[in-house]
Amino acid sequence: MNKIHRFFIVIATALIMTSCYVQTSIVGDGAKGNTEVTQWNHYVIYGLAPVGVSKPEEMAKGAKDYTVTTKHSFINGLVNAITFGIYTPTTTIVKY
Repeated sequence: MNKIHRFFIVIATALIMTSCYVQTSIVGDGAKGNTEVTQWNHYVIYGLAPVGVSKPEEMAKGAKDYTVTTKHSFINGLVNAITFGIYTPTTTIVKY
């Protein structure tokens, strides 16, 4: 196997082994219903500088018990890759 084949195998392995970022927080007793509100969070420079970040308490519309999930989905990663990390979005999902 020559060096080019090894290089492509290493790159393919690195891409296959990546995963999506997910963080879940439970507020109060957690979600009681099935209502979901989704909003993108906007960051620049590989996520170092927030430009517009969602507010889960406002997304829950006054609910005392809700579940917040923040993730870096495939679409978020695709947008990040297309912009070479200049724009790095994440998604916040509030279920109440």
